Amino acid sequence: MKLTCDEATSICDKNQYKEATLWEKVRLGIHLFLCNKCGLYTKHNSIMSSCYEIHKNNIKNGKHCLGVDEKKQLELEIKARTELSEINLK
Repeated sequence: MKLTCDEATSICDKNQYKEATLWEKVRLGIHLFLCNKCGLYTKHNSIMSSCYEIHKNNIKNGKHCLGVDEKKQLELEIKARTELSEINLK
């Protein structure tokens, strides 16, 4: 039943792409409840996936790079989410 941090991050990655089994999700949930570092990894992984999704949509719509305003907005969002994650860990 015990899950190492390496196994937890692997399941976290699988879960993000809807590939984790129910049992893996249960084990991950328990591990995340007990391990703050893996919880932070999960949150950062989610933020990075959102960034990649934005980039993918921009490329799909013919934008091949982010504009200055988009970069600033993305930077602010990442900082806000990171600060929120760090506050939740305390």
